[in-house]
Formats: sequence, structure tokens, C-alpha cells
Amino acid sequence: MKKQLIILSAFLISMTVFGQKNEIKTAEKAIKSSDFSTAISALNQAEGLIGEADQKTKAKFYYLKGMALYQNGANTNVEEVGAAFNQLLDYEKESKKFKYTTEVGGLINTLVQNIAGKASTDYEVAVASKSPEDYLKAAKGFSQVYALSPADTTFLDNAALVYFYGEDYNTSKDIYEKLLDLNYTGITTVYIATNKVNGEEVTYPDKKRMDLDVKLGVSENPRVEAKESRREMIFKNLAQNYAMLENPEKALEVIAEGRKEFPTSYSLLIDEANMYYKAGDNVKFKEKLEEAISLNPTEPTLYYNVGVMNMDQGNIDEAIKYFEKAIELKPDYSDAYNNIGAAIIEKAAPIIEEMNKSLSDFAKYDKLQAQQFEIYKEALPSYEKAYEYNPKSLNVIQTLMGLYENLEMTDKLNEIKVVYNELKG
Repeated sequence: MKKQLIILSAFLISMTVFGQKNEIKTAEKAIKSSDFSTAISALNQAEGLIGEADQKTKAKFYYLKGMALYQNGANTNVEEVGAAFNQLLDYEKESKKFKYTTEVGGLINTLVQNIAGKASTDYEVAVASKSPEDYLKAAKGFSQVYALSPADTTFLDNAALVYFYGEDYNTSKDIYEKLLDLNYTGITTVYIATNKVNGEEVTYPDKKRMDLDVKLGVSENPRVEAKESRREMIFKNLAQNYAMLENPEKALEVIAEGRKEFPTSYSLLIDEANMYYKAGDNVKFKEKLEEAISLNPTEPTLYYNVGVMNMDQGNIDEAIKYFEKAIELKPDYSDAYNNIGAAIIEKAAPIIEEMNKSLSDFAKYDKLQAQQFEIYKEALPSYEKAYEYNPKSLNVIQTLMGLYENLEMTDKLNEIKVVYNELKG
């Protein structure tokens, strides 16, 4: 009985192999006559049994599957074609027998060149039109290149960015997350030389090709350049996608993850600060700006923004200190001068409040008003500086008009009224 079972099993295996080969022959014949639907149907029947096949049969199955889907280049589902072709290439690489690799590799290269060229052209059109639809068209092309050639991860990076420009934030987000999962860095070595005829820069795929052109006298000034890591920008762009998808918590989580990997990243820190600002968390916003100053102590806008936060929190003297530092770094910083004036005038708020309580006490009122005007005199030079560096600011001009009127500076008032009327048209 046991012997009969063994014989029966052997019989079933031989029938399975026969069935596989029969379906594969049907598929091969159908492909030759361009009957791709019949070929795919036959291959689908054989696929469930292909795991038991020998190396030669498996390779042929994967080859025919790819060719049936390729349809002599007529199939527009490039991702499907790429998956099938790469399944064959991976299998032959694993088995170390390369019967179909050269042919299929050539087909993939042709597709890659055609699609990459079209995607680049579509991107140029999108840059000119600024149309989301045009950007999405280009992004799809870059994605297809990666589907055909997974080694070309740069195209996936391009696709993520262009999907963002096309306002498809979900797809962009998914691709950036995939790039992080792949530990993609974008660090590459670029081989560049100068064409002797037209003086243009030529980028070569490898050093051997560059050296050959230099040796032949076609190019000169050969050099090797290394592109920096893209991971910092990937964290930044991924966070931006989450922000656009109105998920600020996840955006901050991504930024925090990026800052662990790039603790001195000024760009990520500023993005983090801005996200806290948009969320209305001014305490955290100010905290991050102060941290940014430690990383980039010569950036005047950082001091200016910290000054604004201090003003909002009522820290007037501290605010003025930060505005003055911003001006030290940028002497024509009109907004900083304006805010120094505004910060000084804030000091008059309690005096004005007391004046309103002393309307019947003329002596006290006059004394308080004198203090008020002294503060106005202190603020005036800052506003005049703000006007000097931004003479078309109606807000600054209106403030100066009010100060000149209160301080009875009639000549100055008349002069600036002329400017105000001209700007108002």
C-alpha cells in the first residue's frame, strides 16, 4: 500500500510538470502571434504550479510573463511591466543563469530612457505652467522609471517632490516614507568634465567614460563631485506633506525624528518653530527661535521674531534688546526700527490709563501727559529710521504724523502729510 502511494505521488508530479509545460507552450505560441490575452490566461493557469518547476522552466515562465504584459511596448501599465521584468532579472541573478537578462535588460533600458526623457520634458512644462495637473503628469513618469529600474532611487525621490508640487500630498507622503524605509540617502558620485568645443559641462555615468573622453581630447578639466545626503530634506518634505494634510502632530513627530538624525539642522529647526507658530503655541515658537539663534547667530530675522514674541508676552525691554541685535546685523532693518518705536510707546500705556482716571485733576493730568510726550520723543527717532529705510510704508508714515502732531512739530507734520497724500494717490 505504501509503495502504491509513492508511485501515485510520482504520477501526480509528472502530470503537474506536463501541465506547466503545456501552458507555457501555449503562452509562448500566443505571444509570437501577439495574442497577449491568451498568453496571460495560460500563464495564470501555470503560475500556481510554478513553484515546483525546475530552473529552466521557471526562468522561461517569468520571461514569458514579462513579454505577455509588455505587449511589444503597447502596455501603458508600466508598473505592471516593470514588476514582471524585474521578477525575471532577480530570479536569474539568484540562480546565476542569465539566459534572458540581456534581452529584458535592453527592453528596460529603452523604456527607462523614453519615459525619463518624457518625464523631464513634462516637468519643464509644469514649471512653466505651474499647473498641478502638469506636475502630476511628470511625477507619474518619474515613478514609472523607478518601477522599471528600482536601482534608480533618485527618480523615486524626484517623484515624491513633484507629487508635492502637484498637490497630491498623500502620494508624496507615501513615497517619502518609502525612501526613509529604504534608508535612501541620495549620496552619489558625479563625474564631470568640460566639453572642449562648446565649453558646456558634461556629466558621465562613470569615471571610465569620463577618462576616455579626456584621453581622446573631447573634454578637459575632469573632476569628481559627491552629492550631499538628501535625508534631511526628506524629513523636511515629509513633514510638510503632513502639515498640508492637516496633521500637525505627525508633522512635528517627523521633524523630531529628523532632528535626532540631524541635530544641528537649522532648516528642520526653523520648520519646527513655524509649525508651533501655526499651532498658536507662541511659547514653543519662541523657545525654538532661541535655539535657532544658537545654531545661526548671524541671522537677523531670528532676533526680530524673538523680539516680537517678547513684545507679545509683555517683555518690552527684552524685546527692544532683540530688535537692536537684529539692526546690528542688518542696519537697514525697517521693521525692527518700527518695532523698537512700538515697544517704547508701549511704556506709555499705563500712563495713558492713569490719565483717563485723572480727567478732573488738571495738574496731575498735565504732569502725566508730559511723561507721555517724553516717551513719544524717545520713540520718534526709531520711527524716523523706519521711514528712512522704508519711505513707502503708510503705517510708519501715519504713526509719524500722529507723533509730530502730539509733539507739535508742525513743519515735520506738514512735510510728511505731502508724502502721505502722494502715496494715497
